[in-house]
Amino acid sequence: MTDAASSLPAVAGAKSTRRAMWGEFWYYFSQNRGAVIGLCVFVIIILVAVLAPLIAPHSPSAQNREAFLLPPAWLEGGNSSFLLGTDAVGRDLLSRLMYGARFSLFIGLFVVILSVTSGVIIGLVAGYFRGWIDTTIMRIMDVILAFPSLLLALVLVAILGPGLLNAMIAIALVLQPHFVRLTRASVMAERDREYVIASRVAGAGRLRLMFVTILPNCLAPLIVQATLSFSSAILDAAALGFLGMGAQPPTPEWGTMLAEAREFILRAWWVVTFPGLAILLTVLAINLMGDGLRDALDPKLKKS
Repeated sequence: MTDAASSLPAVAGAKSTRRAMWGEFWYYFSQNRGAVIGLCVFVIIILVAVLAPLIAPHSPSAQNREAFLLPPAWLEGGNSSFLLGTDAVGRDLLSRLMYGARFSLFIGLFVVILSVTSGVIIGLVAGYFRGWIDTTIMRIMDVILAFPSLLLALVLVAILGPGLLNAMIAIALVLQPHFVRLTRASVMAERDREYVIASRVAGAGRLRLMFVTILPNCLAPLIVQATLSFSSAILDAAALGFLGMGAQPPTPEWGTMLAEAREFILRAWWVVTFPGLAILLTVLAINLMGDGLRDALDPKLKKS
């Protein structure tokens, strides 16, 4: 009974500390108005992607043979049933944009998870063990970084074969060196600190030192880099889709939509403009959020 009673203040103190940390994080994050706007826009995009089957007015693949290249509803010749107009085969542009948000967000999430997981593990190994292991890993990363990212992704997709999955794997491999270098630098800064030495003296094994002791103190820059890589993944996937090496028609992915519409740029501006604006707004919102996360997580940038 006494032990249970004595543990209550500790639990309450831990909860209070977590609330204080979240409060401090939100305070510094909210100081950046652009980051708050980016967060609101990104939440709206997520809601649109999740609710697309419920709110989309049409199926993204349904073709209306009497509505080829209809302009937006507010222009002459438009139809209120197709608010943003239709494409060359009569598919509703608004519905395809809504479903395209699902693909773009999934691409960003998949690429970030894959690149962060592999990059953090490799960076931990390089930064902790040093020596020839570190030298070998970093020279390989330097070779990858020596190539233009989009060109390297194109080569990898050409080897693996066109398709959305292969495009995501290629983009993840291209973004991975950034996480390797960032993790390695953070681990090298932390591995000789007092708390790590104390854990080592207490008998902690290498895996515990790497993943439990050191890694949690390296997460702040990795979170910021992951946020920025999310937008890079969406851009690269759209570029590969535009070049015909990413998602294949009739998938409603924004880059693929641009590729399908490029021959109609002069006579039907809306089929190019709206997918381009969707990419622009999504990437801009994520980048603004990344700036806010950097301000909130980096102690050097916090104002007293």
